[in-house]
Amino acid sequence: MPTHAPLDESIDYSDIEAKYQVHFNDGLDNTLVVDGVPIIDKSKLDKLLAKIAKEFSRKGAPIRIDDVFVPWDDSKDKSKGYLFIEFRTADEAAFALTAMDGFPFDARHTFKVNHFTDIERYTEIDEAYVEPKAEEYQPREHLRAWLGDPQGRDQYVTFRGDEVEVYWHGKPSQCKLAYKHPTPNWTDLYVSWSPLGTYFVTLHRPGMRLWGGPSWTAQQKFAHPLVKLLDFSPCEQYLVTWSHDPIVVPEGALQGPQYFSPEDEGNNLAVWDVKSGNLLRTFPTTNDEADDPLQKRQMQWPALKWSADDKYVARVTSGQQISVYELPSMGLQGKKSIKIEGVVDFEWCPQGDKDREDGEIDAKGGKGPKKARENMLAYWTPEVANQPARVTLIGFPSRDILRQTNLFNVTECKLYWQNHGDFLCVKVDRHTKTKKSIFCNLEIFRVREKGYPVEVVELKDTVTDFSWEPKGERFAIVSSNDPNLGNPGPGTTIKTDVSFYQLERGKNFRLLKTLPGRTSNTIRWSPRGRHVVLATVGSSTKSELEFWDLDFNSDDRREGQVSNQEWGSGIQQLGTADHYGVTDVEWDPSGRYLATSASSWRHTLENGFAIWDFRGQELQKHILDRFKQILWRPRPRTLLTKDQQRLIRKNLREYSRAFDEEDAAEDSLDSAELIANRKRLVDEWNAWRVKCKLDVRDETKSKGQKLDAEKEHAEKEEIEIWVDEVIEQIEEEVVE
Repeated sequence: MPTHAPLDESIDYSDIEAKYQVHFNDGLDNTLVVDGVPIIDKSKLDKLLAKIAKEFSRKGAPIRIDDVFVPWDDSKDKSKGYLFIEFRTADEAAFALTAMDGFPFDARHTFKVNHFTDIERYTEIDEAYVEPKAEEYQPREHLRAWLGDPQGRDQYVTFRGDEVEVYWHGKPSQCKLAYKHPTPNWTDLYVSWSPLGTYFVTLHRPGMRLWGGPSWTAQQKFAHPLVKLLDFSPCEQYLVTWSHDPIVVPEGALQGPQYFSPEDEGNNLAVWDVKSGNLLRTFPTTNDEADDPLQKRQMQWPALKWSADDKYVARVTSGQQISVYELPSMGLQGKKSIKIEGVVDFEWCPQGDKDREDGEIDAKGGKGPKKARENMLAYWTPEVANQPARVTLIGFPSRDILRQTNLFNVTECKLYWQNHGDFLCVKVDRHTKTKKSIFCNLEIFRVREKGYPVEVVELKDTVTDFSWEPKGERFAIVSSNDPNLGNPGPGTTIKTDVSFYQLERGKNFRLLKTLPGRTSNTIRWSPRGRHVVLATVGSSTKSELEFWDLDFNSDDRREGQVSNQEWGSGIQQLGTADHYGVTDVEWDPSGRYLATSASSWRHTLENGFAIWDFRGQELQKHILDRFKQILWRPRPRTLLTKDQQRLIRKNLREYSRAFDEEDAAEDSLDSAELIANRKRLVDEWNAWRVKCKLDVRDETKSKGQKLDAEKEHAEKEEIEIWVDEVIEQIEEEVVE
């Protein structure tokens, strides 16, 4: 019988196979070599691979453990310190290389990532040396170039409508526009300076940008959509941003070290590295799960608080602990938080001139280096059951408790550090046993003294504002016993008292002077100390400004000088002023000028700003509709040593004489310009008069009338000009 071929073999499938054939990637562009991996034995392999997969996923480059090949050294039964990872596509591999190359896996291992195909590219090269072409040096702009201004001027920025402008401020002839962005809408929300004035910040819907340098070029950008708040670290190395809208990473969004990854979704806070622009970590800010009503109140800003040296950043977590993170890894310091039941708030201690770095020679003995003081933070916990409220001062990173004090009948506490970290004031609002009235105590820690002694200043009234004198041993408070204080009605003015206290040598803080019957609710100290402004801010009926000098009788005050004057006699009022609707008050960095403004964000009546000197004399005033902001550009701490500063103060009269000569020369120049302008106006007037007389004469002749010589003589007008000119100025010293 004849045999027949199977049906399947008789059908030709070649056209279908060609159409639907799957082409496999024969290249190795989708394979990466990861070096810098810890060398381990087989017992730790699974744990290592799981951690590596987690880190790749955090950076937006997820991998499977099955796609990882680990070369093994059989003679030592250990891994060789590198591995291969195969991705689905070459694009995924390229993204993973960008995200993970240079990634710090742990304290001793940093990943070095390359394409597998780079082996051939780098091994098959011509070994003949070819001298590289030298690139032309392109100097970068100095971000603090404004500090080199020959006239020593400060800058300030104004925001009005959609226009942002930066101005120089100095003498009247020196106040000029420094920069105006060529296009409007430089910012969508508001503007800000970094703490040391290096960067200028603008906010936009996609995120925020940093600007700087003489040409105001963009220095960095941070992709945090709908960002609302920002906070720099004290040394400007890091930045925190916050948005009310939780982070969402849409499908296909850009991935990398400068962008959010899927694991950041739902968070609101982001921590960034300023120089690289890399995202370090994100946090949530919702706290709805907290049972304590204190934890459900409005979010405090800043939500993350920085240590003075930028080494740590911390936050309160669920009212149960303070979590402190190390920078730049953003890992928990010591791998655990500080457990504190019921903690409400905390503050880091600032650093002052006395906190010197290791290796700086002690000026007193000169025998060796003085160890820098470690970071400190203070926190408080409320009363719970039979436990009193507590304020605790701890060292960090040692976590040693340095001082703790118990408080009773506490309603609220506020922590105020003096800017050099010499004192900590805890403003304690206390209630009576019936809880019908509130009074205040000030618990003052002397941080520089042995044992951290605590002094108590008892007050009968409620304190509404507290402020330390910068670099000094004085503070000012605003207190009130007005019955409308807790619930002021519209148009109601709260009566207040303003008091000044000073540390008496060898004793306690003592009242210097009380100013009763005021309406002031805001205290603003000059950055140099000594001068202070008392302002009534946010009131619809009062807008007073009072300028005070606390050392009026000691103009030549020196460090360590003991005054023999009567206690409190140096307090003198320099002037008063009024700025209707004032909403903001800010000193310039030099402490010589004060800016007040009425922002349209608060009201729409007579918006604008004014600049005053420290005596209360108005220098400028601008009424501008849609005016929003004025901000002085901060200055970094001086680079002069203590000895250099003392030498300058010693020779201050010589510097003053030079400055007086410059002022006199400028005044002479102004006078010369004024005289020249007056002469020009007189010449124009006389020329016009001559022209009119000629026209009248011509018209008279045309009518055939005779000229009246006497009348013409009578109409002659003489103008006398007095000109003052300084021929010579001699300054003589009288020796007694």
